[in-house]
Amino acid sequence: MKARPIYYDTETTGVKPDKDRITEIAAYDPVQNKTFCKFVNPEIPIPPEVTQITGITDNMVKDAPNFSIVGKEFFDFCSGNVILIAHNNDSFDKHFLVHEAKRSSLILPNFTYIDSLKWARKYRPDLPKHPLQYLREIYQIEKNQAHRALDDVIVLYKVFSQMIEDLPIEEVYNLIYNTSSNNDVRQMPFGKYRGEPLESIPKHYLKWLGQSGVFDKPENETLKASLEKLNLI
Repeated sequence: MKARPIYYDTETTGVKPDKDRITEIAAYDPVQNKTFCKFVNPEIPIPPEVTQITGITDNMVKDAPNFSIVGKEFFDFCSGNVILIAHNNDSFDKHFLVHEAKRSSLILPNFTYIDSLKWARKYRPDLPKHPLQYLREIYQIEKNQAHRALDDVIVLYKVFSQMIEDLPIEEVYNLIYNTSSNNDVRQMPFGKYRGEPLESIPKHYLKWLGQSGVFDKPENETLKASLEKLNLI
């Protein structure tokens, strides 16, 4: 059975998943044409500078349930064979789900994720930047209420649908995270030695990348495997 995509977004009290909390979570299932959008009581104050960006105030969330309730409802909404998609997911949204689930003693389902920001950076290198609202303008999507979860989710769905065209969502995942078994990397894909054959990359540079945790990132699994095959790391 094919996986169905679910687009989602979180609004939070800040940018640190270990300290900040989710204030709103939304999702859109285009296959079932269903939406999910709930405020979450973060149980900590929302900084004024964050309210200026999201429009979410302490008063708006004070009577909302906490994540132990909303999180379970969200996980139920995302049940089945799904792939969760968010813009900047791998550096932001996914980490908030992990920390919130742990704090709430919820079992986080073993979701597969796609970070649409990584797709944009990889397959639209002609663009000078890749924030969601910039992509919305490029793809001529109508303006929304930016930084509110459901509005951003719908925009993401419209933008990403145009970006991937008719590619199956599983193939999109494979292309972003290089999961194809015959997709060995031969040249350095990033950094100061971008485009250089792997064999010519100084070992001190590769050692520094390893110590920095670069090879532990999901999108660099194939690069790491290729370097290991060549006995370079």
